[in-house]
Amino acid sequence: MKLLEGKVAIITGGARGIGKAISLCFASEGADVAFTDLREDDNFKNTEKELQSYGVKAKGYISDASDFAQSAEFIDAVAKDFGHIDILVNNAGITRDSLLLRMSEDQWDLVLKVNLKSVFNLTKAVQKYMLKTGGSIINMSSVVGVSGNAGQSNYSASKAGIIGFTKSIAQELGSRGVRSNAIAPGFIITDMTGALPESVREEWAKKIPLRRGGTPEDIAKVALFLASDLSAYVTGQVINVCGGMNC
Repeated sequence: MKLLEGKVAIITGGARGIGKAISLCFASEGADVAFTDLREDDNFKNTEKELQSYGVKAKGYISDASDFAQSAEFIDAVAKDFGHIDILVNNAGITRDSLLLRMSEDQWDLVLKVNLKSVFNLTKAVQKYMLKTGGSIINMSSVVGVSGNAGQSNYSASKAGIIGFTKSIAQELGSRGVRSNAIAPGFIITDMTGALPESVREEWAKKIPLRRGGTPEDIAKVALFLASDLSAYVTGQVINVCGGMNC
């Protein structure tokens, strides 16, 4: 039997990057998958088809995770379309990097809204379903939420906030069988980081004990562990997936 057979999983920002890797990993392990994106482009449509090719039910939704009302409507729609919700992966996120000296209020507010408020929005909306049946909530933090990073005070603050939120929810909902954990990725090779000059990526690799950047699939495998019964006694934890960068 597959690890997520019979489970329904939600992944925000699930049509690209780390979110897509998690969506595909979950589908390959038998989960029905609902994912969100901000636009219905070719990538959105192709992701839906790829997921369905695993023989599971899969559907993409256009929804803004940073919008409270849209998030509630999305969760209700998934519950109606799929019948139940077992796993929520709060993955949606953005960067607007700048030194504090130059950072605008809009850059600060947007990153906190998309990265942190979205986690509140989706978790608050999904709890009414998970409180009845239990479930696993997985929040995407970052190693910079643990250690900070120059030029990313907004991003670091949002990811540190996710850690505090994750631990609080673990304490609030644990007695009802709802687990809440966070993943803190390090330097992961995605379209965004792949666009960096090779010299910059080489410098990053020198700081990593494993001497390479991670892949979206590296993150997806940890998400699979946290989503499945393999982690049935794990809650309130932050798992650093960083090749030793933050050890």
